[in-house]
Order: sequence, then C-alpha cells, then structure tokens
Amino acid sequence: MFDNLSEKLQNIISKAHSQELNQDNMQEALREIRRALLEADVNLRVVKSFISSIKDKAEGENVLQGVNPSQQLVKIVHDELVELLGHELKPLDLSGHPSLIMMLGLQGSGKTTSSAKLAVKLKKEGKNPLLVACDVYRPAAISQLQTLGTEIACEVFTVEGSTDVQNIVQSAIDYAKEKGFNVLILDTAGRLQIDTEMMAELLIVDRVFQPHEKLLVIDAMTGQEAVNVAENFDAQIGLTGLVLTKLDGDSRGGSALSVVHCTGKPIKLTGTGEKLNALEDFYPERMATRILGMGDIVSLVERAQEVFDEKEALKMQEKMQKAEFSYNDFLNMQKQMKMFGSMDQILGMLPGVNIKQADREKISHATDTEFKKIEVFIQSMTPEERDNPQIMNTSRKKRIAKGCGMDMHTINIYVKQFEQMRQMMGGMNKMQKMFGGFNKKNEKKAMVQAMKMMNGLKFKR
Repeated sequence: MFDNLSEKLQNIISKAHSQELNQDNMQEALREIRRALLEADVNLRVVKSFISSIKDKAEGENVLQGVNPSQQLVKIVHDELVELLGHELKPLDLSGHPSLIMMLGLQGSGKTTSSAKLAVKLKKEGKNPLLVACDVYRPAAISQLQTLGTEIACEVFTVEGSTDVQNIVQSAIDYAKEKGFNVLILDTAGRLQIDTEMMAELLIVDRVFQPHEKLLVIDAMTGQEAVNVAENFDAQIGLTGLVLTKLDGDSRGGSALSVVHCTGKPIKLTGTGEKLNALEDFYPERMATRILGMGDIVSLVERAQEVFDEKEALKMQEKMQKAEFSYNDFLNMQKQMKMFGSMDQILGMLPGVNIKQADREKISHATDTEFKKIEVFIQSMTPEERDNPQIMNTSRKKRIAKGCGMDMHTINIYVKQFEQMRQMMGGMNKMQKMFGGFNKKNEKKAMVQAMKMMNGLKFKR
C-alpha cells in the first residue's frame, strides 16, 4: 500500500535535498505533493487541507531561511502524514466482561475473514474470544465462519434456525459468561448502506447491547468510495473505528488517508495479507515513516519476535556450532522466512532501502521462485540425504536431478551453495560473541542475522 505515493514523495524530497529551497521551488514542491496525493486517490478536500497545513507550518517555521530547509520540509510532511492517519495508535476497548466487538461492512468487504483474523490476534494477546455468527441472511455465511473457526481453533457460537439477531447475541453473551469467554466478535450480515431494514437491525443490537467496539471493515481497493461508506455507517450507527483490508493490494492508498480525515474515526486494525494471522494494529507514525521511505524497523522487530521461536533458535545454534546444519534445517529456516513475510514487505520496512516498488516486486518474485526450486530439489532427496549432506555423491546427485527435473549443472550449483552456507553458519560463533550469546533478549537479533546470511546467497544458474 502507498507504494506509488511513497515513490513520488521520496522523489520530491530527494529533489528538495539537492537544492536550496526558496519561495518558488517551495511552491513547486507543494504542487508536486498535491499532484502525488491526487494520483494516490486521496479525497480532494483532504488534499486541500493537507497542503494548506504544510504551507502554514512551513512559513511559520521559517523553512526558507533554515539551516537545512529540505530536512525541515521532510519533518513537516511527516508530521502532517501522522496527523492525517490518526496521530497515534488507538487500541481496542476490551474493558467489558465480556467485551463486545461488532464487525460491520458492505457485502464482500472481507468482514467474516477479518473477524477470524481478529480472533487469532486476540488469542495471541491472551484473550479467549468467541466468534458469534450473526449473518443469518447470506447463504453459507455461518458455515464459512465455522470453517474458519475450525482452522484457527476458535469456537463459533450459532443458534440453529434462528433469524433473530438480538436473540442470538443475548444467547452468546449468556454462553460466554458460562464458559469463560471474555471477548465476543459479532460477525454481522454484510449490507448496502441504503438497506434501511438491515441497518435497523444493527441499530437494535447497538442500543440493546452497547458494543464496546463498532468496527467498519473497508476494502482498501474501493478507493474514494470507502469515504462515502464510512461516513454513511458512522452517521447511522456511530463507529468507534475502522479495519482496512487488502493494504498489500492497493498501491495507491488514498482511501486510508481520506477516511480518517473525513470521518474522524481511527484506523484500528489493518489486514496485510491473505493468511489468518495477517491482521495488525495500525500505527500512524510507523506508516508515515514508511511512506517517506524511512522504513519501519520497529514493526520488523515485532514481526521477528512473533515468528522466531527461542527453543528452535537454540537448537539451530547448536547445530551451527557443530557444523550439523542439514537440508532439513534449511527448509525449516525457509519456512520461518515465509512466516516473516515476503521479501517485498521486508524491503519496504528497512530504512534507507530506496528501491522502487516494481523492482522490489521483481526481487521478491525471483527470490520466491528460486526458493521453490530449492525446496523441490531438497524434497527429491531421501530422508538420510537431507539429514546428512556429507554423503552426497555423483550417483545420488543424478538420481535427485531426475527426481526434480533439473540438470546436473544446477544440482551441483545448489550443493556447492549449500556447502558455502554451512561454512558461513560456522561463523555463528563470532555472531554469538557479537550479541553476547543466544538468550531470550537477543536471540531474535541473531536469527535475523542468520536470515540475512541465508538470503545473501545468490542461487543462480
């Protein structure tokens, strides 16, 4: 998300760095920022407000006479982006016993999937969520939620045959109190904003049960229409926050910048992928730094803490020290890298990596393609060969080549590269000294370094 806007703003700022700002080129910079925002599908009234605020602050801080005016311009744009995106993290209100979260949205907005993703997130945070099937209109809606519930090991509450949503919610609350669930996620029916009858159903649930959170799920791909949807729902039911989905699919991102400003409601959660663990808290400042090409190292570290397992890291350390790193270990490390995110996402979070989105996608695609080939290569081995790389010989290579459909030249390159990796892993002792040993505090750093080492190998024909 924001890739096009990010690239344009970075180019504008880079151009500003190369010259001493004056009244004329300041106006030119503002015009280019305005154009970049409009091309990113940002609402016109938001653009006008944003540009006006930047101009006022720039003149108020005497940017034109500053020691480094271009850096001051960066700071002003950054600060305004943070304000535009909501200023600060707005956490969910989970103060109830149990807490009620009502998920709202148009048909096809991804509301049911987002409900399941939210349950996964809450479970990670130590909560005991209960998914409540309140969509009694869409065919197979309940079965879809039940399927997702089974996948994430989260119970789904239903009242078979009932179309009385008020009764379903009350029954769910009673059940939750009896069984010890502390958060109820109400998956309501998707509707059109003009559907008065179905909107009245939401209003009844809102008035009777007073949910702690009323979250509108918005598809980021809908562009400026997201503003109209959010304003309509907010006017009728009074939203507490927004869930923006498919941020990984919309390169413009104007809807996120527009919807917060136009509704005054914060983005509380963002969907960043198709996997059921791809729902994150929304940090305006982190997003602003990413838009301006400053990276998001905090989110990167947090993701590493989620992905890397301490026990597995210690096992890996012992194998590296004893030069016992096997092909199976390589596959396990590759699996962790996949959980960490795509190479495109990782590069977007690294500060100082000014690579265009198109180039990042090429790098990511090439890396994924090559790793898939390596995975096929390893899976064509016997269990003994995977565990004992040292037994590899010419006859084994020929058999593996036939099994994976590759030529001997490619097989030899992969084997050689793997041996080079084992030698590199032997240098983990130095890394251990650098980080003071693998322990709960620093093993994440070491594993990140190991990932860098693995990714640094160029598997090419």
